[in-house]
Amino acid sequence: MTRKYGWLAAVLAAFVFTAQTADAGQRKEINPAVSGTAFWVGAASTGAGLAMHTGNGAAYGVTSFGCAIISPMVATVALNRPLKYREAHVLISSCFIPVIGGWLVNEAYNNGWLWAPDEKPIRVGQHGKSKLAAKKVEKTAVR
Repeated sequence: MTRKYGWLAAVLAAFVFTAQTADAGQRKEINPAVSGTAFWVGAASTGAGLAMHTGNGAAYGVTSFGCAIISPMVATVALNRPLKYREAHVLISSCFIPVIGGWLVNEAYNNGWLWAPDEKPIRVGQHGKSKLAAKKVEKTAVR
């Protein structure tokens, strides 16, 4: 009986986490060439780590760093242009956190937690603060 409710809770949680939130700002999606490169280079490095048959974490660490070095090179060739900071960070994070790393970094850029010099800064609104609080405060000399 409890299994039935466990599956029901899992399905309900899946629907809740896929719901769209309200967003006033512009969201940037990951370029399909970048996400494809992250997938295939990550799969190749995972295969290389499994092929080493060492059983310790050193092989996986070496292949993760190899993936982080190789994937921006491959994406630059695939896009035929220099990478933007966001794209490079998405590729590198996909190597260290395989399934959701690139998505997490892209969302950090979209929410204004990360920023790059080649993009316009995203102004994130602060809820609950009045417009008066956002004005510049003049500095007074303390003696």
